Amino acid sequence: MTVMSKPMSNVDSPSPQGHEYKAIVLDVLKRAVAEALERKRKLGQYAVFWRDGRVVCIGPDAPVVPGVPSTGKNS
Repeated sequence: MTVMSKPMSNVDSPSPQGHEYKAIVLDVLKRAVAEALERKRKLGQYAVFWRDGRVVCIGPDAPVVPGVPSTGKNS
């Protein structure tokens, strides 16, 4: 499979440096995670989060594990 990407010379803004680069990478990661979570929601799959120092399973089919908060049907 060949993946075509836009050459860097065609990018509208100058090359990001330092904190600008970090902000761009963080934004891309946030969008990727949001898309993955939305896809899981549409498919009815559960998601696993780290919240308040604990693992949390969220979704209608989330497994019920003793000591792990869950929104599953059997919780």
